[in-house]
Amino acid sequence: MLDKTDDISISAENWLAQFENALAKPDDGSLQKLFHPDSFWRDVLALSWNLQTINGADAILRELKACAVRAVPVGFRIDPDRAAPRRVTRAGTNSIEAIFKFETAVGRGSGILRLIPDADDRNRLKAWTLLTTLDELKGFEEQQGTMRPRGQAYSRDFRGPNWLDQRKAAVQYADRDPDVLVVGGGQAGLAIAARLKQLQIDALIVDREARVGDNWRKRYHALTLHNQVQVNHLPYMPFPPNWPVYIPKDKLANWFEAYVESMELNFWTGTEFESGVYDEAEGRWSVVLRRADGTRRAMHPRHVVMATGVSGIPNLPEIASLKNFGGTVLHSSRYDDGENWKGKKAVVIGTGNSGHDIAQDLHSSGAAVTLVQRSSTLITNIEPSAQLAYSVYNEGTLDDNDLIATSMPLTLAKRSHVMLTEQSKKFDQPLLDGLERIGFKLDFGDGGTGWQFKYLTRGGGYYFNVGCSDLVASGAIKLAQFADIDSFVTNGARMKNGETISADLIVLATGYKPQEHLVRKLFGEQVVTRVGPIWGFGDGQELRNMYTRTGQAGLWFIAGSLAQCRINSKYLALQIKAIEEGLLPRSAPVPHHRSS
Repeated sequence: MLDKTDDISISAENWLAQFENALAKPDDGSLQKLFHPDSFWRDVLALSWNLQTINGADAILRELKACAVRAVPVGFRIDPDRAAPRRVTRAGTNSIEAIFKFETAVGRGSGILRLIPDADDRNRLKAWTLLTTLDELKGFEEQQGTMRPRGQAYSRDFRGPNWLDQRKAAVQYADRDPDVLVVGGGQAGLAIAARLKQLQIDALIVDREARVGDNWRKRYHALTLHNQVQVNHLPYMPFPPNWPVYIPKDKLANWFEAYVESMELNFWTGTEFESGVYDEAEGRWSVVLRRADGTRRAMHPRHVVMATGVSGIPNLPEIASLKNFGGTVLHSSRYDDGENWKGKKAVVIGTGNSGHDIAQDLHSSGAAVTLVQRSSTLITNIEPSAQLAYSVYNEGTLDDNDLIATSMPLTLAKRSHVMLTEQSKKFDQPLLDGLERIGFKLDFGDGGTGWQFKYLTRGGGYYFNVGCSDLVASGAIKLAQFADIDSFVTNGARMKNGETISADLIVLATGYKPQEHLVRKLFGEQVVTRVGPIWGFGDGQELRNMYTRTGQAGLWFIAGSLAQCRINSKYLALQIKAIEEGLLPRSAPVPHHRSS
């Protein structure tokens, strides 16, 4: 009995057994007894073919009944190859957490169950959160481990083309089109292409930069990743164990080159995606690519995956008087190295990560710097505060930790981040007090949910302090408020109090436009309307139009951190494979379910 044993493994096994029996006969009321009234079910393709989160026992039961008939889930059992069932605290709630596996009619999956007592039902253990994810499709398993390819096509035939010959031919696309065209060769593009390769889907990555990794290599000189190495692996090929905790941009860029070579990804550098039109009848795109030599190539892939980042077009705010400035104006995306500005005066507009890092780089190179704040900003020390969100990755396996990250419903993730933000504020109090004393405007995210939800909703608005905030608080880097600027003049910024901040350089660290602007440019207004907003949260509890089918058949979006791309590339690739094999319609999913 779920309420009679102290053995957490038995409790979890009993619940899973009862759950499987209840799914087989969903109308007998058994399911009702298994879920806490305040419960959450997140399904990632396994039962619904959607990425969806449902709150409340009644809503969960309605959806489970409908999905069980279609998906036929069976074989629920504790996964012996994963972390054993254990007691944990998630989102401030103590629970029993168990990782399990199961099968459906078309695939194999894994999930996480969390049990808590129901005080209104004699403290019986009931599901508080349930995650079900699709791991693989039956008959289309990834070719790795014991299923790796044997290489007969080139390893024993001395007369035929060898491996290198075949690779050169594959990447040229002289006589074929790819099934999937991936636009953008950063972590998002590499991750989805690697996943598709393992599912034997022909994918081509195109990127306008001249060299693989240039989207990191060409960023400002001092850049390193702001989260730690153990969080940031790409699929199939983890970073070496002797790598530094914070990866330098050039080291990551070079790894991207090695990754493309090692994973045998087809990649065209110096190639810009110019336009795309979808043929509904043919189920294919007509796209135009422009190569570095000026030639154009038309292709007809069935899928286009936009992997250009959370946003692709620099945001250049309308500042009418900026044309009066006689010095150099750069967007942060074009900033390179502070050594070029030694002994000069610089104004950096924007107080996110890029603005602070560029200001610190200029200061360390001997420039006199003023940082201009446009709106309130979340500041958190890079250690330990900014890393609290990743604490689960400090123990256990990467696969387990990715599943745990996937398992947290939006409501509970927000609750967790409110708690983490309060904890980080205590750690950072001396720094925050110092910033407030000089007039720096602080915030801690919508509802106090912290930096990660700022990223998930707007892609910025925070800074992981690696020293610049200390320089600002001490006055070594000057602070000004954008609202106090009257106008820009030939030699700098004239303030409303009559003073002038002299400058030779103005850097606009003003972020990027939403991805809809890039979609409009490449595909036109109709596609923008069909797809709707990209990134952030709407009425549902999933990122809008990310990693899933959209309102435009054959158009997909992937973006985010290395961890987000590693995790969600698997699910995006599985959907494309399912469509290619006739298991899933091309049309968009049903709208995300709202809370009950």
